Amino acid sequence: AVSASGLWIGSFWLYMAGSALTGVYMAAQGFYRFAATDVAPADYAPKAISWVMAGGLAAAIIGPAIVRMTSDLTAVPFLATYLAVIGLNLAGPFLFAFLDIPRPPAVSADGDGGRPMGWILREPTILVAMICGMVSYALMNLVMTSTPLAVVGCGYATSDAANIVSAHVLAMFAPSFVTGHLIARFGAPRIVGAGLTILGLAGAVALTGVDLGQFYLSLILLGVGWNFGYIGATAMLTRAHSPQEQGRVQGMNDFVVFTGVFLASLSSGGLMNCAGGSVVAGWNAVNLAMLPFLVLAGGALIWLRMRPQPA
Repeated sequence: AVSASGLWIGSFWLYMAGSALTGVYMAAQGFYRFAATDVAPADYAPKAISWVMAGGLAAAIIGPAIVRMTSDLTAVPFLATYLAVIGLNLAGPFLFAFLDIPRPPAVSADGDGGRPMGWILREPTILVAMICGMVSYALMNLVMTSTPLAVVGCGYATSDAANIVSAHVLAMFAPSFVTGHLIARFGAPRIVGAGLTILGLAGAVALTGVDLGQFYLSLILLGVGWNFGYIGATAMLTRAHSPQEQGRVQGMNDFVVFTGVFLASLSSGGLMNCAGGSVVAGWNAVNLAMLPFLVLAGGALIWLRMRPQPA
């Protein structure tokens, strides 16, 4: 509603305030993937996370459809789109009425509240899961943010850019129907490793050229790599802490992950604009920037796998 008001009166800063509120909403709704594990059997937790994330596939279809149907309905472009979003969110409470997630037991003053956060962050599995989740999400955001600029800057139509991003979003969420099964069969670390490898392949494909087919393939691989890396890292995290620690660990994890996403978003435009003075040079710089972070996450994952396991 705040964003719609900003559009109506032509206030950029009011529109930005609405976007900030959207960010608060996004920060909260991301915890649904953890909430699913609170009521799922331990062996089903990865599949529960995967099914929650699969809801994004419906969003990837419904969201662009709403934009297409409403963007030009009013004299102010996209005003009707934001009004439609208001209606969409008002439908949410009717869905939430079917949720049955029990409150966690209250911790008494002399009860066990779990380890101090400093100790928790020294837990290898938790630390590596946070690193891999942050890298998977931040690198996906880094490249996706620049993609429309690169596609249009290379002479293609805005509709081409929209179609490429749509294909990317579908690739982000469609694998969720099988990701949980793969984690249950092969283990979360292997799926995270596969995700990081696919993210690397996405960058490699992008560096081979700027034909439409290369944009499509790179962004599809980017979506699949994000899905494996992010869901796998979430599954790793949920298995590494006690029930008493889950709120603090999950909150710290999302703080780390989305701080990385925020920095990636800021960096994306800078790399596009400041690297070599051409669109192609900027696009290459964005994709080359993935390498050190993939090395960081991959090295952390290898270190975790090779360290001696406690008896």
